[in-house]
Amino acid sequence: MSHMHSYTIGQAARLLGVSPDTARRWADAGKVATHRDESGRRLIDGRDLAAFSIEVGQGGVGQGGGGEEDPPYTSARNAFPGIVTAVKLGDVAAQVEIQAGPHRLVSLLTREAVEELGLEVGMRATARVKSTNVHIDRA
Repeated sequence: MSHMHSYTIGQAARLLGVSPDTARRWADAGKVATHRDESGRRLIDGRDLAAFSIEVGQGGVGQGGGGEEDPPYTSARNAFPGIVTAVKLGDVAAQVEIQAGPHRLVSLLTREAVEELGLEVGMRATARVKSTNVHIDRA
């Protein structure tokens, strides 16, 4: 089932909640690995971006450059677009973690739901927070 998810610098920036310039600087500095597609665009592998997003969310990566702070990414109706950083499957239950900019969201759901959505580390997904529940929608 594992197909590779890759993201452009712009897409990665949106998922990380930073400006494209900041994401480009991080890539230029080798803080996150990139590769080029057939047309020469720089892409970041989904698994690499997932691991890097956890580091960014924990404040382990400096913004750098001129002290400008990127505004935190927020979206309407308690929706947090991000990247899947962990999927833990039990016999019946499952746990999915999403890093959405600086926010780490954990959802407990059924294994069946995870399989129906085809959730994998490195893919885009949106965590929707409703009361004390975190729902996951595949992006």
